[in-house]
Amino acid sequence: MIVVTGATGNVGSAVVDHLVAMGENVKAADHRPASHDRPATVETIMLDFSDATTFGPVVRGADAVFLLRPPPISRVGPTLNKFIDAARDVGVKHVVFSSVAGADKNKVVPHHRVEKHLVASGLAWTILRPGFFSQNIATAYARDITNDDRIYVPAADGRAAFIDTRDIGEIAAKSLVETGHEGKAYELTGPEAISFHELAEILSEVLGRPVSYEPARIASYFRHLLKEGLPVPHAVVQTILHAGLRRGDAEKVTSATAQLLGRPPITVREYIEDQVEVWR
Repeated sequence: MIVVTGATGNVGSAVVDHLVAMGENVKAADHRPASHDRPATVETIMLDFSDATTFGPVVRGADAVFLLRPPPISRVGPTLNKFIDAARDVGVKHVVFSSVAGADKNKVVPHHRVEKHLVASGLAWTILRPGFFSQNIATAYARDITNDDRIYVPAADGRAAFIDTRDIGEIAAKSLVETGHEGKAYELTGPEAISFHELAEILSEVLGRPVSYEPARIASYFRHLLKEGLPVPHAVVQTILHAGLRRGDAEKVTSATAQLLGRPPITVREYIEDQVEVWR
């Protein structure tokens, strides 16, 4: 049995889909269990990281866990790290954690503390460090693109090697099922790094209307996120990650994604063409 946390999100649902395709029994855990039908090999269960009483039923009987940090959670000690301990205590053997690019060196992001705790836990571990998700274009940037025909982030002229969460899900599933991934950390990126000016050009071409990139000031972007209703901890992390683009934090392109997939990664243009109706 493999537990997938965040099972209704972009990454988690992709992990579930790939595990099912591989013939695995899955326990899909989330704070809002999926309402759509799942195969008989998938058990749906409630997981609330702020309520440790939900941890035991989730990890009991599992051999491996896919762990994902929900964006609103910044205090990882009593939440994700305590969940890791609960998994270890009931005999889970392997945890695959979806972190973020640069988390091993960036002590500010919550993922850094989860990585350190997981490595010290005594469990077999695999850490995935993807860069910026292509799916951000349809979630974090969607309102600005749809309503104002603009991308508004504090990235200046920084570039990002956007990666599709479907690729992350496939790699996570392979890491959970195949041997040889224990004790490894993979830097995952898309096939190329593009600027937000270039992203706006691709959106303009695919959507058939002009979309511009408006570089935001860091403080203005933070206030923009709060105005859109993001909780303060979530807004802080999102601002930090986007501001890091100015330093080149997400511009590195690695070969790991293609090597692990055995095929080229999905490009940003391919993702936008797949999801074009989102921004209509």
